[in-house]
Amino acid sequence: MEQLQRATFDEFKSHVRGDVVLPGDANYDEVRQIWNVMVDRKPAAIVRCTSRDDVVQAVRFARRHELLVSVRGGGHNIAGNAACDDGLMIDLSLMKRVEVDAKARRATVEPGCVLADLDAATQAHGLATPLGINSTTGVAGLTLGGGFGWLSRTYGMTVDNLLSAEVVTADGGLAHASELENADLFWGLRGGGGNFGIVTSFEFQLHPVGPDVLSGLIVFPFDQAKAVLTQFARFTETMPDELNVWMVTRKAPPLPFLPEQVHGKEIVALALCYAGDPTAGEKLIEPLRSFGKAYGEHVGVQPYTAWQQAFDPLLTRGARNYWKSHNFVRLSDDAIDTIIEYAGRLPSPLCEIFIGTIGGQTARVAADAMAYSSRDANYVMNVHGRWETAAEDGRCIAWAREFFARSQPFASGGAYINFLTQDEGERIEFAYGAMYGRLVELKKKYDPGNFFRMNQNIKPD
Repeated sequence: MEQLQRATFDEFKSHVRGDVVLPGDANYDEVRQIWNVMVDRKPAAIVRCTSRDDVVQAVRFARRHELLVSVRGGGHNIAGNAACDDGLMIDLSLMKRVEVDAKARRATVEPGCVLADLDAATQAHGLATPLGINSTTGVAGLTLGGGFGWLSRTYGMTVDNLLSAEVVTADGGLAHASELENADLFWGLRGGGGNFGIVTSFEFQLHPVGPDVLSGLIVFPFDQAKAVLTQFARFTETMPDELNVWMVTRKAPPLPFLPEQVHGKEIVALALCYAGDPTAGEKLIEPLRSFGKAYGEHVGVQPYTAWQQAFDPLLTRGARNYWKSHNFVRLSDDAIDTIIEYAGRLPSPLCEIFIGTIGGQTARVAADAMAYSSRDANYVMNVHGRWETAAEDGRCIAWAREFFARSQPFASGGAYINFLTQDEGERIEFAYGAMYGRLVELKKKYDPGNFFRMNQNIKPD
């Protein structure tokens, strides 16, 4: 590899407009770092693409020299597949252009954008598309794995709103994918992760949203968890699509609307967002306040972009992260009891368990319409292990795995591919269910040599 660096990388630099960063360069460690610091890989080179042509050149260069390739968009994925050892990291994070056609309600988005970039551009026109809940998440990775958030019950998964994509394929060629062109590739991109190519442009359907929405938090003491979670489970089964309510249980951060003596104590929080008229929303959320005697709440009308960034302080870079996840059709009493048991012994002040409520429009799409197929999932649970030092690894990972195993009997089929960690390769087929065989055939067609394998990999054999 050293010989390859000396003889070849300088020549490669002349073929791309972006920078090529090598070990020993002043910014190498900064550029290779990703969100989850448990993953610490050292690429032989990083190409910081600024255009589709740079991506094409990078793929062709890697093929020519038989280099392992990883692809970085936002670098936020829990499994850390954005980075590779001794290969070529194709870094898309500088490709951040967003073009909005407000009349057609469409946005064209480059793969380096994070949620905040897309939200800011679309909300300037009072429009949005369903995305996640952390504004530093990459649009590309979120989309290719499915994507869901506050707007999903109203407007579907992120992939349900993808209209087309421009793709650099494994042979260094270009393909345009939509329902009318390379429809099989378009089918696979919508949930199949990075298995079929590097998307250099996404086209999304937009919807009228905000710019102000009713949103916020209601925080209850943990000793009321059984009553709050039980009522949350039943309430969310019948609420209208325009309303979304999630549950988070963790130790209370120092939120200004909570008494100081509550900071650091276990809590149950209901996070809500109403996509319709705030006055109607206020009537709909009133029952939530009767679930228990709250420590406090911060609910009101605020910019949608602000609500999209509300949880960013809890998900900053620099921590160690390990996740486990289940889908649920319904939250049974046994599932609720198990959540409460493990939330009562969090191994780190940064750990949490959250239940994201989907259903609504996400469930009205046929299970075989695209690679993302978990249309019966009304809830996605994430066991979010998060801590600061390597000395805590064993305790925190064991807690997450044990809780995952204990809650599995109450879960449904499938799994959310974006929440799988790097040690869950055996769950990939389970995640895709009946769609897996079709994905294998698609992989054989578009990437028979498994060139794109730094992902939740669908093997072509």
